Amino acid sequence: MAIAYISHDDCLLHDMGRYHPEQPARLSTIENRLSTSGLDKVLQHYAAPLARRNMLEAVHSPAYVDEIYRLAPQEGHVWLDGDTLMNRHTLNAALRAVGAAVLGVDLVARCQAAQAFCAVRPPGHHAERDRAMGFCLFNNVAVGAYHALDTHGFSRVAIVDFDVHHGNGTEDIVRGDQRILFCSSFQHPFYPHSGYDSQESNLIHVPLDAGSDGRIFRAAVERHWLSRIEQFAPQLILISAGFDAHRADDMGGLNLLEADYAWVTQQLCEQAEQSAHGRIVSLLEGGYDLQALASSVEAHLRVFLSRE
Repeated sequence: MAIAYISHDDCLLHDMGRYHPEQPARLSTIENRLSTSGLDKVLQHYAAPLARRNMLEAVHSPAYVDEIYRLAPQEGHVWLDGDTLMNRHTLNAALRAVGAAVLGVDLVARCQAAQAFCAVRPPGHHAERDRAMGFCLFNNVAVGAYHALDTHGFSRVAIVDFDVHHGNGTEDIVRGDQRILFCSSFQHPFYPHSGYDSQESNLIHVPLDAGSDGRIFRAAVERHWLSRIEQFAPQLILISAGFDAHRADDMGGLNLLEADYAWVTQQLCEQAEQSAHGRIVSLLEGGYDLQALASSVEAHLRVFLSRE
């Protein structure tokens, strides 16, 4: 089966300002890399649809969804928090990002794709049930998880998040739901200063000290994630694929390399083949050094392609 690549030009129109790190060039640089490497020709391309409100309200309160629609500007920018802005295109971009997650789940659940990668922005894992923050409006990966549970009848979904920042929004939404296993690694102490003290049994967190490299990351994943994921036996794996733990990315202080992203992707593919018929949907989160981001995405996708 093909590997699905889901994106939309609306995601390029969301712009929070010339010097903001979460910039449209993140997607265009990825696409240029895939073009020059030839990978774009072996991926099955899909346009992300607009998510419907009922999809958003599966993880966000109706009052919060109403607020985001109400604040969406016709011109200029509106601040949602200290580093999250909306322009007149942001709402559609955010709906496309959620729609990509839903489409990705549909494609792998219906055996129309082996895996899917959602090249979308804004990212989502900081968006809580009732709050936008950290460049995120809606929690894309959480919507995908609940769509899998509610629409496709899955009973066990794993979310794996290797962004340099803890996915506080995902934790806020899935905390205590035993149908979802949430495994994350992140720099600590670091923004958003959460995750390190979580106690719920469906949350498996790996805080990493600043300066941690791939050797430390891999050892932590092997010790804390892999046996727990195997025991959980997910029917679907969703990845919050943040590449800002890369050594070249100055948004954080970890020292991962492309080979480390390929390694963790390989581990998740092996588990997916055991319990989920290979089903994985990966969604772009962080990654702000453009060249490191593009090369890391390429390494991530090459693992999917190698298992066709």
